Amino acid sequence: MEIEYIDGPLLKKMILSGAQFLEKNKDIVNSLNVFPVPDGDTGTNMSLTMQAAVREIKTANTDTLEDISNAAANGSLMGARGNSGVILSQFFRGFAKGVKGKTRINTKSLAEALMTASDVAYKAVMKPVEGTILTVARESAEAALTIAKTEKSIKTFMEKVIVEAEKSLDRTPEMLGVLKDAGVVDSGGKGLVYIYSGVLTSITKDVHILEESSIEDNGYTHHIEKIDGEIKFGYCTAFIIHADNMNTDKFKKTIEEYGDSMLVVGNDSAVKVHIHTNHPGRIIEHALETGQLSDIKIDNMRLQHRHEVFRQNEEGANIGNKEEIDKYGFIVVTMGEGLIRIFKDFAFVHVIEGGQTMNPSTEDFVNAIENVNAKTVIILPNNGNVFMAANQARDISDKNIIVIPSKSVPQGLAALLSFDLEATPEANEKTMIESIKMVKTGQVTYAIRDTDYNDLKILEGDILGICDDEIKSVGKDVKQVCIDLAEKMVTDESEIITIFYGSDITEKEANELLEELTNKYEDIDIELYYGGQPLYYYILSVE
Repeated sequence: MEIEYIDGPLLKKMILSGAQFLEKNKDIVNSLNVFPVPDGDTGTNMSLTMQAAVREIKTANTDTLEDISNAAANGSLMGARGNSGVILSQFFRGFAKGVKGKTRINTKSLAEALMTASDVAYKAVMKPVEGTILTVARESAEAALTIAKTEKSIKTFMEKVIVEAEKSLDRTPEMLGVLKDAGVVDSGGKGLVYIYSGVLTSITKDVHILEESSIEDNGYTHHIEKIDGEIKFGYCTAFIIHADNMNTDKFKKTIEEYGDSMLVVGNDSAVKVHIHTNHPGRIIEHALETGQLSDIKIDNMRLQHRHEVFRQNEEGANIGNKEEIDKYGFIVVTMGEGLIRIFKDFAFVHVIEGGQTMNPSTEDFVNAIENVNAKTVIILPNNGNVFMAANQARDISDKNIIVIPSKSVPQGLAALLSFDLEATPEANEKTMIESIKMVKTGQVTYAIRDTDYNDLKILEGDILGICDDEIKSVGKDVKQVCIDLAEKMVTDESEIITIFYGSDITEKEANELLEELTNKYEDIDIELYYGGQPLYYYILSVE
């Protein structure tokens, strides 16, 4: 018998099946990187975002259509990784908006919800670009509205929508020249097609949905330094409220007097609450007056704090001056033992370990923000694919958050060096943004596939020299490619070259490169540091 309506249990099965299908094919999505370098992570980011939605769905108290869609929206919001993951989370947010108040939907309502999902995703991007996942979402949703006029079967409807999504995906290289040059379609759009295909599979087959995820979370690590001094509010209290037509603004006002670091996010039926307080019982009582609670967690931060301070004192860590820490705090994204140490040498810097292939989630940033005891928190993403998650965390937080658009480690360091403790947040934001424009970033890595790029013939395994998102040098020898790259970056105005060597380069090899560059550029100061970063043999900074 043909299925003509989707209810809560079926929607749950659809989303879980979509997540599984994407996970199985994430490596194909990852391979659709414009540059043939080993940092294609769109598939991984979208899959981890879907998995966050799945975890939230599995904790939902009921299987109503509205609750399942809201759970997917809330889970993907906090678990969003990378720009593609953030866009996907906004897609789910729009879908939940589209089915609000409905107990079941037909093809017409489903098409309208997909259109709303596309509209919300577009609005989440400051400068939407056609030829991306946004285009595939919009064009397939527009086609869905037409298909729904004559098609009542959910199965046949989804089959036709997928055909239109694939046609849209095939057109993406014609919309984005970089895709055409690289000979690939848009990776995010491909990921969305896989999700849709998984949704269809849940209708056509008796799909076995795993009870526990097989998706690894890649072990994203937070290097958070605790601040010495007394903690004003000692209990970290978190839970989820399940209620009908909940007024989140009213609840915020009710509990804000009891603590700080407050986070209240969700919709009118399920809301995540986090607050630091001395009276968790009172918070819980107020919440119980609003609805039912789940996932209640209360941690004694004073005990945790004393343990951390003791550990840091044992290690001789520089905890810093509390008065200065309270004025500003930094959250920096980087990876590699040496680079982490370099950033942590600055005062009041907190590091989230991540970057290429390891994009932190929105929740990672939210958690880091909560651990920074500062009036103004400045985030340095140091990666273009981390911006949207950082901005999404900024929008959720009640703190004063500034996201500096640093796209690389050299830009992040330049921004930190330009920071003035005595300046206002507005002045610092302006100065730091200007400072990153003065830095050229070079990266030396290897090709993961054969391709042509700007008249350069690239073979798998070739060494690539990349400067500010363009491949400038190709060769077989790491040192020579690095020298060639430096030559294309240095100008008569250049004064400083900084080299960070990665985990696959020995100190001897790095010093040999330093010697050659020093002889070549006698009038330029050249500095060498151990970065320990994976994937990239060298990172160069030219100022």
